[in-house]
This record gives sequence, C-alpha cells and structure tokens, in this order.
Amino acid sequence: MGVETVAVYSDPDAGAKHVAIADRAVHLPGTAATETYLNLDAVIAAARETGAEAVHPGYGFLSERADAARAVTAAGLVWIGPSPDAVEAVGDKLSARRLAESAGVPTVPGTMEPVTSVDEVAAFAERHGYPVAVKAAGGGGGRGFRVASSAGEVEAALDGAAREAAAYFGSAEVYLERYVERPKHVEVQILSERAGEAIWLGARECSLQRRHQKLVEETPPSRFPELVPALGDAAVRVANACAYTNAGTVEFLVDEDGSFYFLEVNARLQVEHTITEEVTGLDLVACQLRIASGEPLGLSQADLLDGGRFAPRGHAIECRINAENPARRFLPSPGTITRYSEPAGPGVRVDGGFGEGDEITPTYDSLVAKLVVRAADREQARRRMLRALDEFVIEGVRTTIPAHRVLLQDSAFVDGSYSTQTVEGDGALDELAADETRPPQHAEPQDGEEASAEEAVSMIAGMPVRLWHPAIAGSIRAASPASGDGRAADGAIVSPMHGTILSVAVADGEDVEAGTLVAVLEAMKMETTISAPTAGSIQHIRVSPGDVVEAGQVLAVVEPRVDG
Repeated sequence: MGVETVAVYSDPDAGAKHVAIADRAVHLPGTAATETYLNLDAVIAAARETGAEAVHPGYGFLSERADAARAVTAAGLVWIGPSPDAVEAVGDKLSARRLAESAGVPTVPGTMEPVTSVDEVAAFAERHGYPVAVKAAGGGGGRGFRVASSAGEVEAALDGAAREAAAYFGSAEVYLERYVERPKHVEVQILSERAGEAIWLGARECSLQRRHQKLVEETPPSRFPELVPALGDAAVRVANACAYTNAGTVEFLVDEDGSFYFLEVNARLQVEHTITEEVTGLDLVACQLRIASGEPLGLSQADLLDGGRFAPRGHAIECRINAENPARRFLPSPGTITRYSEPAGPGVRVDGGFGEGDEITPTYDSLVAKLVVRAADREQARRRMLRALDEFVIEGVRTTIPAHRVLLQDSAFVDGSYSTQTVEGDGALDELAADETRPPQHAEPQDGEEASAEEAVSMIAGMPVRLWHPAIAGSIRAASPASGDGRAADGAIVSPMHGTILSVAVADGEDVEAGTLVAVLEAMKMETTISAPTAGSIQHIRVSPGDVVEAGQVLAVVEPRVDG
C-alpha cells in the first residue's frame, strides 16, 4: 500500500523482527509493559517524533483500550480501530452481555453485575448448578477466567480470576456464567466502514484451546454449517447496536444440540484473521487502514455470500506455534532459537516473528509464528498442515508443534466433533505427557557429575516436572540446598522459569501436604502454580509477592514430616 511504518520497542525485544523490518523504530526505554507499550505518552511522543499519522494497536497491550483510543485521537492522530465509545460498550463483558440481549442475541445464563463474594457465587450455583465460570469483566483472551466445579473451588476461582483481571485489564471486576462444558467456540469476522453498516465475512472455529487460549483455528467451522448465516446475522446486530466501526470479531459458544450463545466481542483484529484472509482473498489489515483513512472499501454483504466475488472458497487452518512445552501443561519455554526453518510449498503461509539466533524472552507472549494452510477442502487442508508441521524446524526451545501434530490426527478433529474440552479435558495429549515422564534410559549421574536439565525436577501443580531449560540444572545446583552429592536436596521448591511471584500461599513453619499450593508465578502471560513436592513443614521462604525470580531459584524448602 506504500504506507510507511514505525515500530516501537522495549529493552527486552530490541532485537525483535518488527524492529528490523519497519521503516523506522523508536526505543521506549524500560522492561515492564507499563513503562513501554502501555505508556500512552511515550507511544504518542514516538508518533509525533516520527511524523506518523495513525496508531495501529495490533492485538496486544493497547488493543481494546478506550483510554488509548481517546488519547491517540486527542493528540490529533488516527486510531486504527473502533471508536472509544464502541470499545467501552463491548470491552466490558457485562456491558457487552447487556448489549447482546438488547439486540435479541441469546447469551449464556449469567450475572449482569460484578460479583465479589463466595456467597454470591453459591447463590448463582443454586439456581444454575456447577460448574460456574468466573470471568473478568474488563477483557478476554482467556485472561481472568476460572472455573469452579464445586463449592470448595469457589474462593480460589474468585481470587484467581480477580487477580489476573487486575493484572491484565486494570480492573479486578468479575462476573459469573453457567459454564458450558463441551461447546464449540465459533467466531464471526466483521468489518464496518460506518456505524450501523457492519458486514460479516464468514465464521471461524477456535475450539482447540489450552487455558482458554486458542491453539488451532479453522474456517469454515467443522460442524453446523447451517448456523453460519444466523451467527453472521447475530454478529452484525451486536456490532450495529454499539455503532461499531473498523474490524472486529463477535464470539459465540455453540452447544452440542446446535444452540448458540453470545460470548464476547473482540474490538480488534484477531490473531487468526489470517485464515479469513486466505479463504476470502481480502487483506484485513489493508481494510482497516482504508476504513481509518476514510477510503471506501467497495464491499457489500452480497460480495461475501455464495456467488459473491469474495465469498469464502476452500478451507483454511491456522496453528499457533508457541514457545511452550505441551507435554508439561504448556509450560513456557523461553530461550534462544538455535535452528529455524519454515515450511513452504503450495497453500502454505507463515507469519513469523522470530528467526535463528533470536531470543524468546519470558517478558511477553510466547507466540513464535502463525502457520497457515489453505486447500480446496478440509481434509486436504488437514493433510497439508501435517506436512507443513513436519517441515517446520525450531530448535533451542520447546514448541507446541508436537501438540499440533497429535491434535490434527486425533479422531475428534478428523471427524469435526472436537470441543473446547478436547485438549485439556479429554486427554488428547496424554501420549505426549507419557513420553515426557518415561524414565531416562541412561545411568544416574555419579558423584561430582552435573545433573542434566532433563533430570532436574520441580513440582508444578503438584506434579513432578523435569525442567527442560538448558540453564536450569546448573542454576539449581548452585542455588539449592545441597545434599552430600552436590545435587538439590529433597524438599527444595524451585521456580520452573524466570517470572514474577504473584502470591505466596504459605508461611514459615506451616504444615503442608504434597500438592499444597505454595506460590503463583506469572511468566509469558501465563500463571503457573507451584506446589509442595512432599508433606512436611515449610521452611526458609525466600520470596515475596512482586519478586522477580530466575529459573531454578529456590523459593522455599519443605522439611519432610517424620512420623511419630
């Protein structure tokens, strides 16, 4: 389009790909997001310094923030996204639920006001039953989302959802919904040049998820093709009800009987917009820029329906390649990429953010690349994706590629019956975990030898986890209370990765059982619970909330309980 771009970057990602390929780049000094990407004054100053005319929030820190849209507009710049009023109307999930109801779109049974107490959750569960979903009012993307399956889990769910909501969205407000246990997650891409004139561009299915965050997306959805026009109509009604402009996504849950419910509106471009581009031939970012600059798109709803010039053709699938270990509950895997080779060939697209020699830091999201394929039909697309996954080489960090291979060959994916429970509830990845936990086929290290990274063990959510990061074994030996042979003593509780301690759940001298929650760690936009490896007494707590810890750092020690 001939549009020059200006990148902003922080200290940890000074070597990132977007910095290198933009026409210009401006450094925002600092490490924390609040100092850099969330510092609106700094972002606006960078725009003014470089003569930029507009700010695109992407799908990261600045997206879905009405205050950012207002500040950018007040500075005389163009905000490439919906208006602040529209962002507010749909950004708060309670407001969005009320909006959907007013537009005649069905919603999941839930509260229309924030909840703060265990008693409120109990009263809701009496009417609707367990499980109950506790959800952040101020944002989505799987953040601030907890499920209470029984009364005993309510307090932890409330605390966890509110804590994460405050960290990511600046508000600890949460609300309740009846938890739909085995739905399909289907979303509709919308575009709107002017308020009240939204059109829909097809539907995507995003049911394969971990931690309520998407792993695989496909278009069209695998089941219920007859629902797509009704979903599109519902999405347009919600968008027009709040005078929405620019690009966005309206998300729904589809029950096993084909009933659908409004879930939320993402007032931004989605990560998975790529598959809609592949089947329609439209460049959605170009559409965003044209709408923001007041240029007509020349698109109507008829252009996207059967027989229209941009009607979806064929089938597309996206796999999100993240630096995570799927065999260990998707534990983040920061580090340096030592080898990187992308797949190619007909119908294959890679939107990559890293290359060989690049470091994936623990500071930000773990997304490495988006692998997208398009084919004439779903089965050809599935096979093409498997071929592309086999050709994608990333070494130096663990990635989700093994999980993608397994999931795309799982019978539930092949026949299209998969749901949001397939990954974490149905054991689709059990074989990966089994391979990881199999005892090593080599001798134990002798006195004086280093334990390898594969032999360094921590406890995550009460499970023994062999730590994979190559630097961990040495750091554990250096930092841990040592036994006679120099290895970490039994009972040492170590951090599995670099991150920030969000909370400490125990006190010195407290008696605990194996699996008792000790601390919550945040790293790479993910909370990890760290538990006691054995029953005993907590001693030597060495961290407090807010502390930044390194991989292998000892957080506390459990002195085993001695019977009698």
